[in-house]
Amino acid sequence: MNDPNLSPTSLTRSETVPALRHEPEAPENAPTNPRGTWGRFALICLPYFWLSVFFLIPFVIVARISLSEAAVAIPPYLPVIEWEQGLIGLWEAAQRWSFENYIWLIEDDLYWKAYISSLQIAFISTFLTLLIGFPIAYGMARAPRVWQPTLIMMVILPFWTSFLIRVYAWIGILKIDGLLNQALAFIGMIDEPLVILNTSIAVYIGIIYSYLPFMILPLYSSLEKLDTTLIEAAQDLGCPPLRTFWRVTIPLALPGMVAGCFLVFIPAVGEFIIPDLLGGSSTLMIGKTLWVEFFSNRDWPVSSAVATVLLVLLIVPILMFQRHETRRNEGDT
Repeated sequence: MNDPNLSPTSLTRSETVPALRHEPEAPENAPTNPRGTWGRFALICLPYFWLSVFFLIPFVIVARISLSEAAVAIPPYLPVIEWEQGLIGLWEAAQRWSFENYIWLIEDDLYWKAYISSLQIAFISTFLTLLIGFPIAYGMARAPRVWQPTLIMMVILPFWTSFLIRVYAWIGILKIDGLLNQALAFIGMIDEPLVILNTSIAVYIGIIYSYLPFMILPLYSSLEKLDTTLIEAAQDLGCPPLRTFWRVTIPLALPGMVAGCFLVFIPAVGEFIIPDLLGGSSTLMIGKTLWVEFFSNRDWPVSSAVATVLLVLLIVPILMFQRHETRRNEGDT
């Protein structure tokens, strides 16, 4: 029997809305797909296999050569490990390992000065690249969507030309009678040509130009995802533009800044072509010192020790930073 005082609006949700259909839950002991398990396992192992073949194994070979002694032979060192003798031969070889090459790196000031100079040049170049790349990436992220693919293409366009050719082009620009001095003299800014080539300034210019795209692209990736409503909210709350930039934009773009700094700093430390062609003999960097020891002096053990120390100097801070970031992310969650 219908109640005349009952209106349609007084019906409960369960009376007006049909019950949702619940899907049957899978049993807890349901068999897993072995093909999917092996596929995930292969996908995880593939990068580790790549790192083992192209990073770990070459590093072990270089470290083994660094413990050897130089010799007039082919190859120019005495092997300290003979794999065909098994574990017994490995133990006997370990007792003959020599760390004199590493001690030599400490005693000879040429090498630690080269390390310090390389770290200094790489740090300053990375900082200047960040200062130049951030406004470019910010402008690309704030550009209309239609123009962004074209702007990205313009950033990666130099990669279509050989790295060596691009560095050689800077020789023609920076030399005494190069394009830069001719342009400055034509507009009346200088009376005498500037000496830029074969100086540290030329090295900075070459590194910044060569690695600027590696800074711009990660920054653009972070800034492009930036939520503009956060900036608008900060401005509505009375936050000045400069303070909004430091409090909102910079923290949100920090992952791209860190990635870009790593992509520029790591190859800049071991750079050889740019200081050799643009810096001349007065520029001291570890990559150039390594090349001289390996090819000119043919001292493979010392050059291997130089490469091993350089790798440790780069890898250890990166691993420490990644561990710190992992702990911080776990703490945030």
